[in-house]
Amino acid sequence: MDFYSAYAHGFARVAACTLPVAIADPAANAKAVLAQARECHDNAVAVAVFPELCLTGYAVDDLFLQETLLDAAHDALHDVVRGSADLLPILVVGVPLVHGTRVLNCAAVVHKGRILGVAAKSYLPTYREFYERRWFAPGDDRRGEMIEVCGSVVPLGPDLIFAATDHPDLKLHVEICEDMWVPIPPSAEATLAGATVVANLSGSPITVARAEDRTLLARSASARCNAAYVFSAAGQGESTTDLSWDGQTMVYESGELLAEGPRFPEGPVCTVADVDLVRLRQDRLRQGTHDDNRRTHQERVDRFRTVELELDPPTGDVGLRRKVDRFPFVPDDPERLALDCYEAYNIQVSGIEQRLTAIGQPKAVIGLSGGLDSTHALIVTAKAMDRLGRPRSDIHGFTMPGFATGEQTKSYATRLAKSLGITFEELDITAAARQMLSDIDHPFADGEEVYDVTFENVQAGLRTDYLFRLANHRGGIVVGTGDLSELALGWCTYGVGDQMSHYGVNAGVPKTLVQHLIRWVAGNGEFDDETNELLGEIVEQEITPELIPTREDKLPQATEDSVGPYSLQDFTLFRVLRFGDKPSRIAFLAWHAWRDEKQGEWPPNFPEERRVSYDLATIRKWLEVFIKRFFASQFKRSALPNGPKVSAGGTMSPRGDWRMPSDAHPTAWLAELENVPKS
Repeated sequence: MDFYSAYAHGFARVAACTLPVAIADPAANAKAVLAQARECHDNAVAVAVFPELCLTGYAVDDLFLQETLLDAAHDALHDVVRGSADLLPILVVGVPLVHGTRVLNCAAVVHKGRILGVAAKSYLPTYREFYERRWFAPGDDRRGEMIEVCGSVVPLGPDLIFAATDHPDLKLHVEICEDMWVPIPPSAEATLAGATVVANLSGSPITVARAEDRTLLARSASARCNAAYVFSAAGQGESTTDLSWDGQTMVYESGELLAEGPRFPEGPVCTVADVDLVRLRQDRLRQGTHDDNRRTHQERVDRFRTVELELDPPTGDVGLRRKVDRFPFVPDDPERLALDCYEAYNIQVSGIEQRLTAIGQPKAVIGLSGGLDSTHALIVTAKAMDRLGRPRSDIHGFTMPGFATGEQTKSYATRLAKSLGITFEELDITAAARQMLSDIDHPFADGEEVYDVTFENVQAGLRTDYLFRLANHRGGIVVGTGDLSELALGWCTYGVGDQMSHYGVNAGVPKTLVQHLIRWVAGNGEFDDETNELLGEIVEQEITPELIPTREDKLPQATEDSVGPYSLQDFTLFRVLRFGDKPSRIAFLAWHAWRDEKQGEWPPNFPEERRVSYDLATIRKWLEVFIKRFFASQFKRSALPNGPKVSAGGTMSPRGDWRMPSDAHPTAWLAELENVPKS
């Protein structure tokens, strides 16, 4: 496998190009198009989209019916075709062409010295400032037709999909400007027919707020159609007799903005992004209604024609021209993060509130370690009690120190419980744990320093056992504190352990998001100043289960030494749950996200000292750990208690996002991991 190649991992590089046009000078415009095409070639671009009627200019009015201009436009297109012979990109170029007794507003699709086909604009605006029907015929009725152009007879119509045989998920459809403004655009049918990338050549003049309208339409089309949408508008050089032009360029993928160019640019602009064709295919596989919609419109969709081409995609490392979030569950944008935290927190609060209401308002019993997860579960439950009008004393919190409980974490649990005003007690489990270890003849009972999984699970199991019996005794339910990341990695004790509760309020929250939720709660003033300040202290501590006693010559037990950095494991979890990615793709994307801590964005308030990088060998190591633990732990997830889904990235509920046999084997995934270099 060509591991470092973006194309090998199912990406395709696209460019939305705009350029200064020479009004009614097709020869000059052809030279300008080819200059940008060569730049795109040098940047390993597969598809380059140019503005509507860019070979003549959009605003030439009645000159569109002049023989001189039409002949010159045809010759200019021929120049572009010849000039493309040794270039990589598929060029999508706007040009007026004569067909029969009418002129059509066209997009010629050109690749490696030949015209593959011509898309004709279906819907011609003839309202307000637009008069296109004065010069052009609509193209919506040209399905199945052919056109003679530049010495070749090629397909013509709005029913064309250009498919790369050697990059099978690259399937291009072309529409022109107004086509995306109608209720059912040609691209809607094309994507049902299999198109993954939609190009829109636009001559749209600019008025106040029109750019926002275009953005809304492009984003919406990409989201509804599970497609990439490449938009290029006319700009500098167009006639300003009555209008003006901003040269807007943008690339959307499934509703997400990948790239946008400057508006009102001086000079040519190529807005370049790598679209994820595998992601688009996977989204369609998951969203079965996409294909169901195809069945509804099958008669028209089945009449689409496919024009095949050989792209010959580049090999080797061409970089990756798209943002890859280090923390896919945690937005980098402060406003987006604040909104996500608001929604996540209230999803959890609403979840436990409804459960308490539905079963007769029992008390809530929570085990408090002073760590992040139990802290967050507590502040969620406290807010639910506030909303229900119940006293916080109906929350019964217990800290249960064992053999390795630290004074600091126990102190956090105690202080937080008192600050929130809940019913709180300390219940030391060491005596009970010693008794159980002795009863089962464990070496620790004889004074040996044997700290194995049995030693750890005796403590974890006792804590859960006590919580359930306390809930019975006090008329309550056990509120689970384990998070999504722990469930994915199986980092929990099954049955009589922290895997079990009456309601798992944190089950949909990944570890990397928990700290930001706590920061948001504190920063948003959800509680009093004392509580908010304490939350700020708690959120900075290291993650540890505190099950193994610390010796003077060793560092304290750290969870991430066993299961790997949660930053990497949550990255993998998101890619597995949301996109079903192969291990090699996950490693490729993680390498681009994490290889340099100085590059890219970090979430707001992320501590500088925790901003680290990971090399490919480290990424591969922990990815292998993830695969093995993920498969080995499904039996724990198959028996999960109820808990709300929080992130669009997914959840582990066997009744919701994730259904998997507990005895599945990771063999195929580990074999695919071999495609990742070991160093």
